[in-house]
Amino acid sequence: MYSIGLAEDDHKIAALIKNGLEENGYEVHIYHDGKSALEAFQSENFQLLIVDVMMPHITGIDICKQLREVQIQVPILMLTALGTVDDKVNGLEAGADDYLVKPFHFRELLARIEAMLRRQNNNATIQSNQLQFEDVMLDIRSKEVKRGNSIIELTAKEFHLLELFMRNPNRLLSRQYIAEQVWDVNFDTGTNVVDVYINFLRNKIEKGFERKLIHTKIGMGYIFK
Repeated sequence: MYSIGLAEDDHKIAALIKNGLEENGYEVHIYHDGKSALEAFQSENFQLLIVDVMMPHITGIDICKQLREVQIQVPILMLTALGTVDDKVNGLEAGADDYLVKPFHFRELLARIEAMLRRQNNNATIQSNQLQFEDVMLDIRSKEVKRGNSIIELTAKEFHLLELFMRNPNRLLSRQYIAEQVWDVNFDTGTNVVDVYINFLRNKIEKGFERKLIHTKIGMGYIFK
């Protein structure tokens, strides 16, 4: 499940966006002023931000600028009632990835969000048959895995499990989805083999390292972040 931060001071519009996105499987957190939105966006782990330009205390443009200044690269979709070319350019130059003018159809908002998240996932640093996430490197061709300068020896299933996580960073994966991707569609989800292999993988890629990467969301699944 993707988590989205929404900065929108119009309570009605915010509620409509939240309800619509939650019906499509997203988790949405609303902030009604720029100050609280900026603080949350800097401290919480959102996969995408939706930011209205005209916000109390701190504008959407300034939110964008300040996030980019501290190297927060989460995709940002700006909303505004201002539709001139200069307005759009100002938003994009501030660091927004896309721009949507009010009023808009919810289907267009949803399509833009899905496109931005696809681009973000494709940027999981796939270079010359390698996946990179923080200090973990996975070579698809040679099947070599490293964390920092340490070589990690994995079984075939552990390798495929790590590859799945690294292709979906910051995304909540359910046990059912993991089972279908790493095993097969007819996998018996009544067993605990997914959890067992998660523990195997944790012991190999996290033991001896201060930063943990595989996080459990009780009753929901796992997230690699």
